Amino acid sequence: MQKTIKKPSPRLRSTYKKLEDVVGCKWSVSVLQAIGAGIARPGALERHIDGISTKVLSERLRKLTQYELLSKQVFAESPPRTEYRLTEKGRKLVDIIDQIRNLDAHSEAAERNATPDR
Repeated sequence: MQKTIKKPSPRLRSTYKKLEDVVGCKWSVSVLQAIGAGIARPGALERHIDGISTKVLSERLRKLTQYELLSKQVFAESPPRTEYRLTEKGRKLVDIIDQIRNLDAHSEAAERNATPDR
């Protein structure tokens, strides 16, 4: 008997694509966590995240805003000032990322405790 594999709906494929684009990118998680920690301006983000280029940071900010994980506020000042904040969806994703990090830390601690000293 052959089992039929059901294709995911277009909406579900779109959700998976967004998730891959966000979590699969080396920089997205760092950007989300830095903004969650209160670093809101692009220049401060670039200084805070080791190794990220201006171009990559701009692309990630644009993509994360497009996916409604971040909100962008531009202040009409001279020079213009831009700040980013996590949206509700962004806060939920950062919470999930934190849970995964905690699970990893817990697993590493358990492995260290289970390994006998030589």
